[in-house]
Amino acid sequence: MKTDIFIQAMRKRNNLRFLYGLQEINLEPYYIAKNKSGKKVIYGRLRNTKEIRKFEYDKIANIRVIESFRFSPRIPINSFAV
Repeated sequence: MKTDIFIQAMRKRNNLRFLYGLQEINLEPYYIAKNKSGKKVIYGRLRNTKEIRKFEYDKIANIRVIESFRFSPRIPINSFAV
């Protein structure tokens, strides 16, 4: 379910808003992958910063797609790497 939401947001270049632990994150989603321990992660640029970060799927909650804002990627987007 999360993967479908993330892939659609990447294709449409929509921002995401979600809770990561106790922190609210606004993200331009770029890439889905697995980390070294085999857990799914999503990489993206934090909105209004130049910082690219990764977030583990199991710590993400309350995902909202922000359709009113579209972003231009600063790195190539590849939504099919899993």
